[in-house]
Amino acid sequence: MGDHIYKIIEIVGSSTKSSDDAIQQAIAKAGATLHNLDWFEVVEMRGHIADAKVAHYQVKLKIGFRLD
Repeated sequence: MGDHIYKIIEIVGSSTKSSDDAIQQAIAKAGATLHNLDWFEVVEMRGHIADAKVAHYQVKLKIGFRLD
């Protein structure tokens, strides 16, 4: 295994279903345009409340990917 160089980006996924769904959507969207995605880290989680219920989830992620 050779040496690798990584780039880290921050993105925010959102979902009305769950925080897990917000993560999945964010990674899927990043994977559509970026190559060599290797890992993610949840940096921040927040949401919107409507009528005393969670209405929307937002999750900020750091995503690491290997440079070509």
